[in-house]
Amino acid sequence: MNALAATNRNFRQAARILGLDSKIEKSLLIPFREIKVECTIPKDDGGLVSFVGFRVQHDNSRGPMKGGIRYHPEVDPDEVNALAQLMTWKTAVADIPYGGAKGGIGCTPKELSTSELERLTRVFTQKIHDLIGINTDVPAPDMGTNAQTMAWILDEYSKFHGHSPAIVTGKPIDLGGSLGREAATGRGVVFATEALLAEYGKSIKDMTFAIQGFGNVGSWAAKLIHEKGGKVVAVSDITGGLKNPNGIDIPGLLTHKDTTGKLANFSGGDALDPNDLLVHECDVLIPCALGGVLNRENADHVKAKFVIEAANHPTDPEADEILSKKGVIILPDIYANAGGVTVSYFEWVQNIQGFMWDEDKVNNELKKYMTRSFHNIKNMCQTHNCNLRMGAFTLGVNRVARATLLRGWEA
Repeated sequence: MNALAATNRNFRQAARILGLDSKIEKSLLIPFREIKVECTIPKDDGGLVSFVGFRVQHDNSRGPMKGGIRYHPEVDPDEVNALAQLMTWKTAVADIPYGGAKGGIGCTPKELSTSELERLTRVFTQKIHDLIGINTDVPAPDMGTNAQTMAWILDEYSKFHGHSPAIVTGKPIDLGGSLGREAATGRGVVFATEALLAEYGKSIKDMTFAIQGFGNVGSWAAKLIHEKGGKVVAVSDITGGLKNPNGIDIPGLLTHKDTTGKLANFSGGDALDPNDLLVHECDVLIPCALGGVLNRENADHVKAKFVIEAANHPTDPEADEILSKKGVIILPDIYANAGGVTVSYFEWVQNIQGFMWDEDKVNNELKKYMTRSFHNIKNMCQTHNCNLRMGAFTLGVNRVARATLLRGWEA
């Protein structure tokens, strides 16, 4: 089941649990605005090349819309729609004053030079500058984009609107980016894990962890779990996998990966087939890579007692049912990986105030938000007698529906 179908299904189930009016249910599903623009740029060799850029703005009842911009060859309108909608529920669960958006350009970044990427980003910004804004829609990096991309958008947007650091988040620190933003998603995953384990009278230091994906989120989560005394017994990424039942030396592995670019040949563990990571012996499994990795083929063989969804949509609905029957506790993506957008919100707040925080304040506020959200989700689970995924969805959908009704949506 693809991301859009799964998101819609979760939304409809939440709407049913909440007893939403069918008219408002339909209204919440339809995006506020979809934008599609043509971006033609001169290539370095003098020829012209055209790309299609787009932005889906899903809902703005709780505040400006927020979401990433991805540069990827298969930018599928359905997927972007699903991700924009997911951002609406995610920001509501985190209780930050945003709605959801998502966008991108259908291109292959590694086939473009830096100057071509810069021209493309600037043309895209010129085409959408009057449809985004500090109080309208605030983009952020996503697949294939980074802090440099955000710097170009900021510069191009500011030519039209005056200096506007709050127009994008995930910027370089020198241009008003926030301290702690880089580690935010991984750190949020760890705070979420602590909140969940505390419910069961456990803590990170009592548990073993397997982590799939060793990019930004996975490597930060591993580092912080290691620092808190947790044992990371297996990690994998596209280059390979590694296992050590006594716990992997994460700082050593990070140094090894920085030098060689891959996990293979690290002395502190044995090679592991990346496909076996998800069914590896551990207490807590953290998928931090792609969607749909837990499915009906492998769900039955998962040995973890807890699954923390650091990736977007890593568990498909069939796996969800199999794992639930086995008594595995799944902490849903819509909450577990909300650390990134929460610290993006802190960045936006700092830019608007023109007053920057130190890193400790950022991390302490993040912990406060993640812990409070978890307790709000648990309350919804108790009220509606449902699992954590539905607890999170009902919490998010209910907040957006309430805001919509309070604003007077029928007038």
